[in-house]
Amino acid sequence: MANPNAPLLLPNQPAVGASARHPASVLRVLAVDDEPAACKLLALMLRPPSFLCTTATNGEDALVALQHERFDALISDLQMPGISGLDLLAQVRRSYPYVAFLVTTGVDDVEVGVQAMRFGADDYLVKPLLESAVIASLESALHKRHLEQRLENYRLHLEEMVAERTGQLRQALQQIERGYEDTLQALGAAIDLRDTETAGHSQRVCLYSLEIARAMACSEEQLGSLARGAHLHDIGKLGIPDAILLKPGPLTADERNLMQRHVRIGFDLVKDIVFLSDAAELVLTHHERYDGSGYPRGLKGDAILPTARIFAVADSFDAITSDRPYRRASSFESGLKIIHGCSGTQFDPQVVSAFLNIPAETWPAIAKEQRQFASR
Repeated sequence: MANPNAPLLLPNQPAVGASARHPASVLRVLAVDDEPAACKLLALMLRPPSFLCTTATNGEDALVALQHERFDALISDLQMPGISGLDLLAQVRRSYPYVAFLVTTGVDDVEVGVQAMRFGADDYLVKPLLESAVIASLESALHKRHLEQRLENYRLHLEEMVAERTGQLRQALQQIERGYEDTLQALGAAIDLRDTETAGHSQRVCLYSLEIARAMACSEEQLGSLARGAHLHDIGKLGIPDAILLKPGPLTADERNLMQRHVRIGFDLVKDIVFLSDAAELVLTHHERYDGSGYPRGLKGDAILPTARIFAVADSFDAITSDRPYRRASSFESGLKIIHGCSGTQFDPQVVSAFLNIPAETWPAIAKEQRQFASR
């Protein structure tokens, strides 16, 4: 709701977002003084057509008038019983910040008038009042308040504009992030296509990993890094010959060494891409083992990236429960038992514990959902 006491503009002072005030507009002034003669004098000075002066003989009546009418300016005596001029000033400044406020003082109260200006009064007038001084001071105060309101309106408009632009930027970044995720999913699917027996592997492992990570209360940042790494974990296999990658039987020692190079190849492919820098480490370490028997660096325990320890469980579980060129898939129940048996050796016991505490029916449900999505 608009402030009923927003000031009228002085002649020739442009408004923000509106036309300039018409010169014939009347400035509404509230004069407050416990001496009726002083109120009457101000009413005579501030008469139509330029002014419309309402009077009040105490601060209480002035506050009531402010609640019911719009005023551009208020002129108040400082020394009044009940609500003093300074008390009235404090309340007006809190509730009607753009109403010009002048105080009137006796000759002996000039210091009090100066103090009132420090508390927010726009000017002080020394009694006996002169019409020319009152009007000049009033116009100056109104102009000052008008400029302050214009500045505040500009600030509010600027804040709204910044908020709007920030929202637009946030939406654009979200669209970019969704584009990244779609690209990574497509790339993961393309990697899987090199081995038709493991189609959908990257997406399933991503979903399995995220399920475990959420159970371990991982942060949103960790979830994002884990998802990106999961989609790209086997990207290095693009550099492995089909004769090894698709071999139906066991690999020789030399072939196994060549296959293990895929983690280094994958790391080198993505490490210099800024938004994939966190995922690159998972690509490199996803075959490390908790007991230090993994590759490529033989890392052990907590030296392995936490997301890589989570991913290792999900990756192995999907490998166990998926068909491979050299064997048929095991059941989900068997997969759970195998993972449990490797706790503390191949896998981090805390990750295994979180994995086993997830309802067993979760895993076939995820695999089924992934297959249905892929077939669309």
